Amino acid sequence: MRVFVTGGSGFVGKRLIEALKTRGDEVRALARSDKAAGAVREAGAEPVRGDLDDAEALRRGMEGCEAVVHAAATVKTWGPREEFFRVNVEGTQRVLDAARAAKVKVLVHVGTEAMFVGGRPIVEADESWPRPEKPLGLYPLTKGLAEERVRAANGQDGLRTVVVRPRFIWGKGDMAVLPEIIAKVRSGQFRWIGGGHYQTSTCHVANVVEGLLLAMEKGRGGEAYFLTDGPPVEFRAFVTRMLDASGVKAPEGEVPRAVAHVLATVAETAWRVLPLEGEPPLHRSVLKLIGEEVTVNDAKARAELGYVGHMTREAGLAEMRG
Repeated sequence: MRVFVTGGSGFVGKRLIEALKTRGDEVRALARSDKAAGAVREAGAEPVRGDLDDAEALRRGMEGCEAVVHAAATVKTWGPREEFFRVNVEGTQRVLDAARAAKVKVLVHVGTEAMFVGGRPIVEADESWPRPEKPLGLYPLTKGLAEERVRAANGQDGLRTVVVRPRFIWGKGDMAVLPEIIAKVRSGQFRWIGGGHYQTSTCHVANVVEGLLLAMEKGRGGEAYFLTDGPPVEFRAFVTRMLDASGVKAPEGEVPRAVAHVLATVAETAWRVLPLEGEPPLHRSVLKLIGEEVTVNDAKARAELGYVGHMTREAGLAEMRG
């Protein structure tokens, strides 16, 4: 089939394009720069120059396509409110509008468990988990609003919309989470929150791609599906192994969770009120996502999609070492 991908130059997007090409699909990918165009071309897709603000580029890219995978988003912990809404909410709406106009059959949206930050602790969450009234942070807020629009668009003009929510995406080629952790370790800023001895769900990028392809084929319209590598693992133990696979020794420093929360609250307030340049050294949303247990249940994806999560953590770590 013909598939259009947003976010194709990103960590998930590039692996997805490679998988689509391997199975014989024709792939186009949105590219907002020469660098992004080169990345998607190298992965095997035809670049379509433009961004999520460009309705004409979206229309051109989706013309004749049967499926769309929307992976593009502003994935940051701090920044202008306008940017988060423009990209994550309004950009998603433009993708939906273009897909409906192009008579695309299915759109799969990459969601996140982060949309639940600000509510009750995310422990063994399933797809019925309630969104908080006041999400903590602009990324959780806007990703929740984007997913709401995606699911509401199901059935409009024959479009089937499906959401997948992978937790803690990792693997070789990660351009966001692990590099940031390594940078903080090397600068001496990294501390284990509360010792780091709590459970976390994870999802290797290959398993994210597996879930995306299955959702495209079998996902029920208007539904969301969590994806993981299987049973949870201790956060500190897993991050230590990822650092080791990257040739970096894990630090020993710790900070009590209550102290970290106070520091993050003070820092965010100072950066908003003064305001200060850059971003706060600590964020309350980040503490909620990696400073305490976050576990999700992917039983629905396994039962309805036939999702397995073929890439094991051991294999994924070995791939990183290689």
